[in-house]
Amino acid sequence: MRLPVLPRSPPLAAVAAAAMPPRGRRAIRAPPLPPSPSDLSSTPPPPRPTSAEPPKSGSPGHHDPPSAARRRLPLASPAADEEAQEEWHPLPLSAADLSLQLTLPTGQTFLWRRTSLSPLHFTGAVGPHLISLSHLPDGQLAFLLHNDGDGHPSSSSTVTAARAALCDYLNAAVPLADLWRQFAAADERFAEVAARIGGGGARVLRQDPVECVFQFLCSSNNNIKRIEKMVWTLAGYGERLGEVGGFVFHRFPTMERLARVSEQELREAGFGYRAKYIVGTAKELQAKPDGGEKWLASLRERELPEVIEALCTLPGVGPKVAACIALFSLDQNHAIPVDTHVWKVATKYLLPELAGKSLTPKLSVVVSDAFVTRFGSYAGWAQNVLFIGQLSSQKLMVTEVTTDTTKPTKRKRGKNHSESI
Repeated sequence: MRLPVLPRSPPLAAVAAAAMPPRGRRAIRAPPLPPSPSDLSSTPPPPRPTSAEPPKSGSPGHHDPPSAARRRLPLASPAADEEAQEEWHPLPLSAADLSLQLTLPTGQTFLWRRTSLSPLHFTGAVGPHLISLSHLPDGQLAFLLHNDGDGHPSSSSTVTAARAALCDYLNAAVPLADLWRQFAAADERFAEVAARIGGGGARVLRQDPVECVFQFLCSSNNNIKRIEKMVWTLAGYGERLGEVGGFVFHRFPTMERLARVSEQELREAGFGYRAKYIVGTAKELQAKPDGGEKWLASLRERELPEVIEALCTLPGVGPKVAACIALFSLDQNHAIPVDTHVWKVATKYLLPELAGKSLTPKLSVVVSDAFVTRFGSYAGWAQNVLFIGQLSSQKLMVTEVTTDTTKPTKRKRGKNHSESI
């Protein structure tokens, strides 16, 4: 059953304005609870960096039980103590609207870091803003602004701009609870997975397209730990925004800065064959008549097949990577990145007649169409939840299979060899 297209959501500016505290009230302060000995012994704080390489975070792809997403965990680190004295500003999103644990570390983006003992406390850059996100004791989402967008301490005059940028990044105008109710009514499998992972909160982000393109170029046949390291290295070419919890954060570099990075430099940093794709894509985008940023942003106004075709002209971008970029940054809410996880779900629950067959580019299209037929114009959001439901709690692998369901392969497109995740 195809679901009706949802009515147009309210403008993000209106959502951001609605989230602002009434005049005369101070923003919410969220002091941490005192840590228990078990909290301190089970999860050590992140080490301070001793080199340009970012410190290691917790186990990649680890997911805490759903119950952990419903309670406030202590913030127990020097950075957390400092943050407790700062002002936390509310956002129009409850824990059911946005679970940080189900959204930030599950393969959409690789730049957010846990900056305290709490698994519900993340820090990252949204444009020029260095921001921490956490859930307040009542479950409401709140943010802490660490700078004013120019690398200086934050001030009240910059909170509004940061809130608007964050609401845009988090796709705050999309009514997630309504979507999940529709998806659960349309598909028993979705209802089962949604209940198992906590009943809500896995959102699809609306990232900056440039940032999204280069993150997913790093994901080709890779695991999340190495992807994070590569993406963090790329981000390090951008403007330094500050340090939180032992991590040094940067604004993602501009196209001009990325175009000056050499392939040899990236290979020495461990990017392997992905180095040539990053350098090649940076040059291709920089050569666009109106610039790469405008060209990518213009894809938000085009139909999905055109978007996929356009993105696949970039070095190293195949249909799977293109679908990820389209879904996570270009407003293509029905884009379906088909990988082994999605193929497994599709052949078991949507297209059982394909069980036992190998995934091919043609069958990828069949799978995408099946998801859209079942879930409608936000099928990509439903697929994202089912993808999360397939993830191992210990290891998140990002791979694409084109001719075999167990081994990643290379695919030729025109004169370029595209290796997709």
